[in-house]
Amino acid sequence: MRDAQISRVALTVIFSLGLIPVTAGCTQPDQSYSPGALQAGAQIPSFAPVVRSVMPAVVNVSAVQRAGSPLAGEAGTASRANYQSTVRGLSPPAMDELLRKFFDNLEAGPSPNIPSRSIGSGFTVDRAGYIVTEDHVIENADKITVTFQDGTKHIAHIIGRDPKTDLALLKIDTDRPLPFVDWGDSDTARVGDWVMAIGNPFGLDATVSSGIISGRGRDMHLGPYDDFLQIDAAINLGNSGGPTFDLSGRVIGINTAIYSPNGGSVGIGFAVPSKLAQPVIEQLKTHGTVERGWLGVRIQDLTPEIARAFGLPKPEGGLVADVTRGGPAAQAGFAQGDVILSANGQIVRRKRDLLLALAAMPIGQPANMTVWRRNAEIVLRPLLGTLTPVGVMPPVERRAQRTNTTIGLELGPLTVAHREFLGIPPSIRGVIVLSIDDDSTFLGLGIRPGDVIETINQQPVSSAADALAKLAQAIATGDSNVLMLVNRRGSNRYLAMSLEHTQASTIDNTRPSLD
Repeated sequence: MRDAQISRVALTVIFSLGLIPVTAGCTQPDQSYSPGALQAGAQIPSFAPVVRSVMPAVVNVSAVQRAGSPLAGEAGTASRANYQSTVRGLSPPAMDELLRKFFDNLEAGPSPNIPSRSIGSGFTVDRAGYIVTEDHVIENADKITVTFQDGTKHIAHIIGRDPKTDLALLKIDTDRPLPFVDWGDSDTARVGDWVMAIGNPFGLDATVSSGIISGRGRDMHLGPYDDFLQIDAAINLGNSGGPTFDLSGRVIGINTAIYSPNGGSVGIGFAVPSKLAQPVIEQLKTHGTVERGWLGVRIQDLTPEIARAFGLPKPEGGLVADVTRGGPAAQAGFAQGDVILSANGQIVRRKRDLLLALAAMPIGQPANMTVWRRNAEIVLRPLLGTLTPVGVMPPVERRAQRTNTTIGLELGPLTVAHREFLGIPPSIRGVIVLSIDDDSTFLGLGIRPGDVIETINQQPVSSAADALAKLAQAIATGDSNVLMLVNRRGSNRYLAMSLEHTQASTIDNTRPSLD
């Protein structure tokens, strides 16, 4: 905090001495915009009327956290480090910078016996005092203070939190009606539309910035329901939880993250769209928690190799790697190897699309799903349940049984000890992978020691010899694809490789999500 105070003092001195020139003409007069009009000398409309109407509903959120607990910024740093490596792996060299949440702590950290403070933004959504902010701003908070633009302060209590979307709902008690803002429709917001971000960057209250929507549907691997709006309006540390407005003064996003090499705005910010945020806030207001639809399947993304193996024209859809016994999908007739193409009319191009669709579906009501099975489309109607967390199984032990030097896989029978150690259900049949050689043809496939090979090219595997023979035959005959169904620590997944180019393709190097 001392460094931040020094920075503010330095800025005051610089401006007071006139060391930074102040340019006139920053205001934007009222006038409609068109490319032709702009070329003729016209200017874009002023945002002042909209700002004046919505500003009273934007608040400062200050949280005093329990002594010894991690700061909001620190709590997210470790997980964001994991996201950073993921982003680097998926992006060009220019994306080798750190993807940060707004409220990173800039200091080394507090003493275990000294409470810490976090500051963010928020906005009221009704007259009764409900306030939306980000979950990481108020995480581990002992005391939360909300400050309005007129300087009035209120103690707030938490109504509910949803870490999966990083949203939270607060409530203050007041004897007077409060200013509030309405939700807008983020689905109608277009790339290129003007937006405004209002919040408290670096503790500077009532700060407005403007820009456009730069992109939609961004998945930054910050959580399972990423569907961010990308905006170029300047947002910085302290804007977290503040609203993104359209030019009608409606909230179409909640500022949550930036892409930055230095912790400051470089014109790449992300906001949770109102379509995703509003239902979450309504559930928090009603129940204090968020319930999401559960189908009872494990889903993988498709690669071109796997798509061809299942007779699909392109690698789009959600591949069912496993079906939970007794779950909604099992009761509706889903089978392993089905590919979900759409859910309630929403096209499923990848796993994330299905996650977002399920999250929006009402629990306990049937959903219409188009499924690809044996080169034909069918419709199944599961009755959605409630999503519950899943545990993680321990690693495998190694015991040599049988090997093949050409294929480079060491395989063995699936024993009772293996099942107990790996948590593999009795219904799973196949052979266990004990090791894989560095020069194995299948090294790039993503197969690992401890995987249980159940099928090869959709044919059951009865023994290690049977599996090795099937793989050797595929190599010898030059089959275009090898498709394996494997069980990894109790979870099924498909792995596919094209032998034509001897280049492997994996679906997902991490455990498939439970949807």
